[in-house]
Amino acid sequence: MAMLSHEQVRVGDTLPPLTLRPINRTTLALYAGASGDHNQIHIDIDFARKAGMPDVFAHGMLSAAYLGRLLTAWVPQSQLRKITVRFTGITQLGHVPHLTGHVAEELEQNGERCVRVEIRCENQYGEHKVVGDAIVALS
Repeated sequence: MAMLSHEQVRVGDTLPPLTLRPINRTTLALYAGASGDHNQIHIDIDFARKAGMPDVFAHGMLSAAYLGRLLTAWVPQSQLRKITVRFTGITQLGHVPHLTGHVAEELEQNGERCVRVEIRCENQYGEHKVVGDAIVALS
């Protein structure tokens, strides 16, 4: 993947959207193993119900990782300077992660030409689950 340059990117440009498979128990178990986050509320239905939830639900950091995947499908990882996210909703089993982003601002940071990209993870109903932004350096 070639590095994007400041001539190729404009405020208002959208990133290619990324839609993933519905969240299921296997996804949660695999993420728990890969991340080391074995919080029972994400993998044990009895524990989740005792906590007042109807079922297990996705780790917030799983959706954040999906946002990283959205960005690295657009630019090489070496161009990422900062990613900031805020968790805004719970991703339930069966939710389909839909990741989008758009270039919101051009700026200079630490002597580099950069853009700020607003990113979000929604479910199939348009409900925001994670929102944030990223600083991406341009060549």
